[in-house]
Amino acid sequence: MTIVFSLFLLTMMVVVALAVVEARNLFAAAMLTGIFSFLMAANFFVLDAADVALTEAAVGAGVATVFFLGAIALSSEHEHSASRKFGLALLAVASTAVVILLGTMEFPILGDASAPVHQHVAPWYLEKTPELIHVPNVVTAVLASFRGYDTLGEVFVVLTAAIGVLSLLGFPRGNSEENAVNDGLSHQKILHLVGKLLIPFIILFGLYVQFHGDFGPGGGFQAGTIIAAALILYALLSGGDRARRQMPPRLLFGMACLGAFIYAAVGGATLLLGGNLLDYSVLSHDPVHGQHLGIMLIEFGVGLAVASVMLTIYHAFAGHEHR
Repeated sequence: MTIVFSLFLLTMMVVVALAVVEARNLFAAAMLTGIFSFLMAANFFVLDAADVALTEAAVGAGVATVFFLGAIALSSEHEHSASRKFGLALLAVASTAVVILLGTMEFPILGDASAPVHQHVAPWYLEKTPELIHVPNVVTAVLASFRGYDTLGEVFVVLTAAIGVLSLLGFPRGNSEENAVNDGLSHQKILHLVGKLLIPFIILFGLYVQFHGDFGPGGGFQAGTIIAAALILYALLSGGDRARRQMPPRLLFGMACLGAFIYAAVGGATLLLGGNLLDYSVLSHDPVHGQHLGIMLIEFGVGLAVASVMLTIYHAFAGHEHR
């Protein structure tokens, strides 16, 4: 039954991908990409990759779709006609498809216990995580502790994305009748009522994902995106100007910098205490408690940075004047 459902998901993903390519209406293409991301998230759940599925659902099907719609509001709803040189494009796509198919044929069978990844790296993590970190969720242990330096780089990449968007669009200038997204959906009574009822539960779920990431799927990246999605929904319902008054973009950008600084400061503290960079064992007399404290602090920094960056980018799009 699982195989049949997986084949159905993959078939639908191909159909949606073809529809995105053929769509000339950019609004329809943006909505189809959100559907594609939702199908991908469902596929990740089938493969038991719950952490990745949460991220894909929140970012791909949620926040990214809003960003696309914001970009469309600043440009045009329809794709401009381009020169129709199908030969070179078809050759590039076909060549890439052949390379990908040949590569996937070399992959081990799904769930194969003899696959190389199950012979060295994965067994070590499964064996050492309870001993060194004592965190039930091995994924969190890998991302936040064993691979903490790499995750620190990812946080600064996210912060750099916000800096890039702000360098192009700048901070919103405040009240303007010409803003692309300004009056909200308050005139849509049903959407306004249902959305306002859902926002507290979305934020509560985001906090659960944030602070329960040690024991189940979740963590700072997923929680930050979920909370940002709830606050973006509030901005859509209440209007851009009101949302910016309650969540000033400059303050949000400062919070994003603070989140990245918290992560970096934890790494600096481990060095000052005589340990290795992001080796949280030195943060407490008990190495296991030190690992828990370090993971909690850096996950809070990640969640703060991700949520603030998502909101900063949204307000940069929503508050930019249509040209």
